[in-house]
Amino acid sequence: MITQEELQHLIEQTYKIESNFGELKASYRHLQDTIEKVVEFLPNAIWILENDGKVFLQNSQAKELSEILVILRLDENDYEINFKENSYLVRISNYQDKYLISATDITEQKRKENLATMGQMAAHLSHEIRNPIGSIALLASTLKKRVKPENVHIVTEIEKSIFRIERIIKATLMFSKGVTAEKKSLHWKEIQDALNEITTYYSYSKEIEFRFLEDDFTLYGDFDLLLMMFSNFLINAIDAIELDDEEEGIIELSYHQDEEFHHFYIYDSGVPIENKKALFGAFKSTKVKGNGLGLILCKQIATAHDGDVFLLENEKKIFEIKIKR
Repeated sequence: MITQEELQHLIEQTYKIESNFGELKASYRHLQDTIEKVVEFLPNAIWILENDGKVFLQNSQAKELSEILVILRLDENDYEINFKENSYLVRISNYQDKYLISATDITEQKRKENLATMGQMAAHLSHEIRNPIGSIALLASTLKKRVKPENVHIVTEIEKSIFRIERIIKATLMFSKGVTAEKKSLHWKEIQDALNEITTYYSYSKEIEFRFLEDDFTLYGDFDLLLMMFSNFLINAIDAIELDDEEEGIIELSYHQDEEFHHFYIYDSGVPIENKKALFGAFKSTKVKGNGLGLILCKQIATAHDGDVFLLENEKKIFEIKIKR
């Protein structure tokens, strides 16, 4: 038979156990809260799954990627997967009855790796092509002086094709080396005259009206880089008109300046841009004849002149080029 003293002691022990259990439970909740905060702080998606695949814990990045769980392979530790145009590095570890999974977005890293590889290959090919193209250009120039007058147009077409290849080589080498501007004072008329000459070298079949600037003004920049930028836009505009159903087209270059920038606006009446997301991506051309470097180089050249390039949200297809004064 339990005495009153033993019963009192038993009650006190029960209270103590209950108190300890409450403290332990509170401690567990605090630990769980801490774990949740740490997991939430991590920059990648984190899941902790039960053995049956149910989510025990996840952060906000993981919630946004919840659909990716369907394609994860729990029997592998480290691997890469593609999901909705992005690349992810997945790492999985198993502890007791749970899986710890992390998914890190490596899309930008993969893009840079691919660009570096493609840039190296393109630069190597450009170097290999440059010498024979130089020889062909020299021979074409010599041949033009010797052929019969009725055959001169054939050699002219050869020279125009060489001009196109030389532009591609120059753009590729510039992209692989990077854009560095050697700035000095120059007149817009110098660039304008060179653009007029390019329209005679570049092949096109449509009737195109060129509305260029009539005013002259001073720029501070790299002549060769600026000429490449404006000629890229000019040739893109010509190609867009060539693809259009109309037999005629218009290319217009307008301008104004403010206290800080020169602003150029280039409009063409050619086909609209289908994939605006790919405009400034390297090796992503929206043209059949494009190499995917023209617009990204234009953006880099504008940036080297403390400016930028934009496609304006307008009914007409207009690019704005901004250059620091």
